[in-house]
Amino acid sequence: MRPNTLKRTLQAGGTALNAWLSIPSSFSAEVVASCGVDAVTVDMQHGMIDFAQALAMFQAISSTTAIPIGRPVGSNPVEIMRLLDAGAYGVICPQVDTPAIAEAVVSACRYPPVGTRSFGPPRGVLYGGADYFAHANEEILVLIMIESRLAVSNLDKILDVKGIDGVFIGPNDLSLSYGGGPGCDPQGEAAEAMETIRQKAADRGLATGIFCSDIDMCHRRIEQGFQLVNAANDGAMLKNGYVSQVNKLKESGAGSSGKTGY
Repeated sequence: MRPNTLKRTLQAGGTALNAWLSIPSSFSAEVVASCGVDAVTVDMQHGMIDFAQALAMFQAISSTTAIPIGRPVGSNPVEIMRLLDAGAYGVICPQVDTPAIAEAVVSACRYPPVGTRSFGPPRGVLYGGADYFAHANEEILVLIMIESRLAVSNLDKILDVKGIDGVFIGPNDLSLSYGGGPGCDPQGEAAEAMETIRQKAADRGLATGIFCSDIDMCHRRIEQGFQLVNAANDGAMLKNGYVSQVNKLKESGAGSSGKTGY
């Protein structure tokens, strides 16, 4: 089976760069995956992406060395299994607030007798190899999202669930849960909770990841000890890049607010 290089990097204590896709485009996914990142996450929870589009995006990502990851709409086992069958080599599951939810996520990612994943991985075999079934339980990456006060209150029990490979913090929802506003750099209780999550996961040998809003934040989070980071998502990067270029053109006198020709 094709090795999950992302999982091995995280298990070895290394850091990895993750791209985050919200735009439903296989071509866009291929472009981003070709930029040298370690992994690409197809976001079906907050991205504008349905299953058929996610399938095409996984196919595009698979033409590169980046590891394809899926974020399902929720932690529904059937949806998780379907993403893995479509070729995702791991999942980042949102809103894992209790150990029971964590157990269900792990079970959906593992074939019997370890879990309850149903067999039938058409793209899993195409991408992973003919021996997919024999090694999938070891290669598939299971990351659970801790992003609420409830999850933090259940943190020790959640992290003790066997089969979890790591945690991924959703800072926006975590901030909201602690009474703050949305943002990737919460302060106060939410910031303290983030460090508690990271430290307790690391103490158990679990991988740690967090959503970041820009490159500077990625550097800060890596220095803090997080292993898996991404600089915003494709939609934000596209907008920021275009705004920067348009503003430069406007400064030179181009556009409706300035000259109309050269």
